Amino acid sequence: MIEVIILAIALSMDAFAVSIGLGATKQQSKVAPLGIIVALYFGLFQGIMPIIGYLGGKGVLSWAESYTPWIAFLLLFLIGVKMIFDSFSEGIEEDISKITHRVLLILAIATSIDAMAAGFSLTLLPVNPLIACLIIASVTFIFSWLGVLVGTKGGTWLENKAEFVGGITLIVMAIKIIITS
Repeated sequence: MIEVIILAIALSMDAFAVSIGLGATKQQSKVAPLGIIVALYFGLFQGIMPIIGYLGGKGVLSWAESYTPWIAFLLLFLIGVKMIFDSFSEGIEEDISKITHRVLLILAIATSIDAMAAGFSLTLLPVNPLIACLIIASVTFIFSWLGVLVGTKGGTWLENKAEFVGGITLIVMAIKIIITS
């Protein structure tokens, strides 16, 4: 279960970083509604995407069972490297002047693609995938809400650092999968 919590925290870091940027664009008086809406979008998509990855992983298991640790390693490792790389670039959320539901939908999908790939690794963990996805969604909800709050307080310096730490965490999890399999 601890692996799922660590995975959830790592996966939520890109949503956290984007939420900080979104919070930085809003006035103090509009923080509460924005925080809840952003958290709902990001939490929902981060919770749904791993199920898609899990189901895909289950389909792959039938013909590639001996390779699943390596596939999970590769996916988590690549997601981690991408998150580290992204931590050194400017986020798209800084270019957003008007936060609409369409923008939030696009950002929610964009920040949860890695969760879909990481969902594949759920086939290797001794945990109910629905509970794992609920944990991932809940953790992302909390981090997204906090991200908006931090962003409004001028905490945009945390954006890149959060994504970097999330990337390192996923790489460590990938290595652990290979070592323990």
